[in-house]
Amino acid sequence: MSAPDELYPPAQYGWGWLLLALAVLALLCLAAWVPILLTRPRRGLVALDPQQQRIPLTGEALNMLRMEYDVRIGQIEADYRAGSLSARRANLELSRVVRTFVNEYSGLEAPVLALEDLKKLGVQPELIDAMNRYYYPSIFRRDPAIDPIAGVEAARRVVASWH
Repeated sequence: MSAPDELYPPAQYGWGWLLLALAVLALLCLAAWVPILLTRPRRGLVALDPQQQRIPLTGEALNMLRMEYDVRIGQIEADYRAGSLSARRANLELSRVVRTFVNEYSGLEAPVLALEDLKKLGVQPELIDAMNRYYYPSIFRRDPAIDPIAGVEAARRVVASWH
């Protein structure tokens, strides 16, 4: 066997492969950086504590708010008595009005909370009672809706007694 007396160096990778590897690494870094950049809070926006956002209502403003919601409840009652609202729809509207009142009065997000959430928060018993006895059974059960006149009185109790 005759072998040449020269040694051959190992094969080298070309520059193209090195550039491709660097480009892939740069894309991976960019792919990791973009979600981080997009999900960071913006510097100009400062989240305030909910207690700080709420401006306490004065006695006159509270009375006006109660009167406004009492008028809304009266309108629902009048529409039901006139026949333009079904009993189920009247109870739904009463539930919505009472929850919105609680939200405006106290800042509690009552319109988006379920009855169980309201119970866990320990809200006033008048609201829980009205929701449990009149509004939920009328809205969610297949049985005939409960007479909304009792729900109207319950809604007026919630508006009058909420503190």
